[in-house]
Amino acid sequence: MLRHTRRRILSVLSRFSVSENTFMVTLALIIGVLAGVCNFLFRRAIEFFHWLVMEQGIAWFDISFSQWSTSRFWVVLFPVAGSLLILPFWVFFAKDMKFGFSAFLAQVNLRGAKIPGRTIITRGLASAITLGTGGSAGQEGPIAQIGGAVGSQFGQGFKVSGNRLKVLVACGVAGGVAATFNAPIAGVFFAHEIVLLASFELSSFTSIVIASGMSTVVSRALLGNEVVFSVPPYQAGSMWQLTLYALLGVVVGMLASGFIGMHMQIKTLFDKLRLPRLIKPILGGVLVGVIGIALPQVFGNGYEFMDQFLHGQGTILLLLALVLFKAVATSITIGSGLPGGMFAPVLYLGAVTGGGFGKIAQLLFPYLHIQPGAFALIGMGAFLSAATHAPMTAIFLIWEMTSSYEVIVPIMITCVIGTTICRHFNKDSLDTIELSRAGIDLEAGKERNIMKSIKVGEVMVKNLDTVPEWMTLRQFADFISHTRHTNFPLVNAAGKLSGIISVQDFLGVVFERDLLDLVVVKELATTEVVTVLATENLDEAMRRIGYRNIEQLPVVSQHDPEQLVGLISRRDMVSAYNRALMARSLEEEYV
Repeated sequence: MLRHTRRRILSVLSRFSVSENTFMVTLALIIGVLAGVCNFLFRRAIEFFHWLVMEQGIAWFDISFSQWSTSRFWVVLFPVAGSLLILPFWVFFAKDMKFGFSAFLAQVNLRGAKIPGRTIITRGLASAITLGTGGSAGQEGPIAQIGGAVGSQFGQGFKVSGNRLKVLVACGVAGGVAATFNAPIAGVFFAHEIVLLASFELSSFTSIVIASGMSTVVSRALLGNEVVFSVPPYQAGSMWQLTLYALLGVVVGMLASGFIGMHMQIKTLFDKLRLPRLIKPILGGVLVGVIGIALPQVFGNGYEFMDQFLHGQGTILLLLALVLFKAVATSITIGSGLPGGMFAPVLYLGAVTGGGFGKIAQLLFPYLHIQPGAFALIGMGAFLSAATHAPMTAIFLIWEMTSSYEVIVPIMITCVIGTTICRHFNKDSLDTIELSRAGIDLEAGKERNIMKSIKVGEVMVKNLDTVPEWMTLRQFADFISHTRHTNFPLVNAAGKLSGIISVQDFLGVVFERDLLDLVVVKELATTEVVTVLATENLDEAMRRIGYRNIEQLPVVSQHDPEQLVGLISRRDMVSAYNRALMARSLEEEYV
């Protein structure tokens, strides 16, 4: 049925001579509409689980957040209930539960951008449960994946090329983010900076803009022209405040770097826990619930509390405490296996950091008439920029939220400074650090990542034709007549690597008959040998071959740089790459 429908549509398009660009724009329109609808449904799912678990639980246990009472301890049950509801997803759709935003980026940029359609339901519903029941996470990552999956399904259905499929995924991502924040420009830059890794093409830009705009229109039609945060009118203040914004950028950059490192440490800790896979989300729910007893502000995406911080509410002590405990609660939520995004927690951390910074500055410099809410707003954008290494997304998001040109200079200053400092300490962003630790560099592209995934030890030749360094040239001439190799490692009396000689080195003296019995091969060999370890990857080995324009590299022991364990050639590496590329292509074809 689907195949027949696709043929009919393609036949109609061919009949009316519709160009490829027009076809892509049409698909972008449809994807934008569906991304807006998916955002609406996703929000409603979050609200439903929030009502089902948290609102009913608060009423049942008579819990009050305005004043302390022993009934507050029952809040532990809320994220635990969410963990229990998610367990069936881990049992039946474990692969989808592991398909976080980092894996999504790798799938888009390195594995053909073929996103399974079922993740629209599985990943979306599981994330809605996490957020609705108090898990400390965000909804932007999941809705970006949902929109991306919609775009991928359309592309796969119409058999578009790999690059076009990637663009359609980006259209869905832009639509999902734009609909969430009612910010179409931010959605466009999110897709380009974070998903497409800042690769710009006019044709793809046009499609993404159309999808983002259409998704925003649909979202406004379904939800009204509501905004996520009711941001008070921004006032720039005196020029002296720009110095404080620059200092805020320094603070945010350092905190963002610390958060990235702490997040990975907590995630690694959960990975190493010797517990059944299904127990870890429950443990995560318990720990988040315990934090929520004293600080219920850590629950959910935190939009309600961020709105308060933007209006200058919250004490200095509360804001500074939330910088730490919101970060910990988010890392526990994601690290334990509860699905969700990191976008909203990063905004939250920026809001409390900026709000706390603003209140401290207000006490120290009362004559500057500082508004802590304005610093919370700028802090949101700066933390987002620093943690994701996406300054343009952050700048345009804050600008669209405020509709004020006065915010441009402060947000640019803090974003640039914060991102620069965070990049100094962390080359990878919050979205890519997990991939980097697995040896995947998204910016390197598919080819280099394939080379990086193959170890030298998997390709090297272990049965070596070695040459004793005392062998005469006559003996060497006889030796090479019985082998197909052109490069040979030299070994000393102890069997250790002492040099390397090639047939090319030998040809210069082969016609000097009087020297054949007088000269030994070591006198012609290269003694400064470029080597490689068996544990290193082919990308590094190919780089070393390229530096010297040589054909083979000796492979030495990790514990003894003179102990020869193998030999690897350029031909071996190219063959291994071609085999891995073919295997990867077949895997992508049948995903």
